[in-house]
Amino acid sequence: MATYKQLTAQLEKLQKEMEQAREQEVTQTIAEIKQKIAEYGITAEELGFSTKARAPHKAALPPKYRNPKTGETWSGRGRAPAWLAGKNREKFLIGE
Repeated sequence: MATYKQLTAQLEKLQKEMEQAREQEVTQTIAEIKQKIAEYGITAEELGFSTKARAPHKAALPPKYRNPKTGETWSGRGRAPAWLAGKNREKFLIGE
């Protein structure tokens, strides 16, 4: 029966062989795929890869309310800030 060290050495050797075999197969497969793409004129869109640019980020909304003490602002969307909670919002409206 083989010793632990011998089995470990065999495992390392097999892992190296496995990595080399994979690299060879991947290289060969990529070459075959490139050949088929060129032969049939396949595009990235046909393969399901989108080349469209992402939608631009929406601009921030202008502030609608201002805290006169600190100058903090709120657009009126989302959760109301603590400084506005339970108060008459009309007092904090920013004049246009």
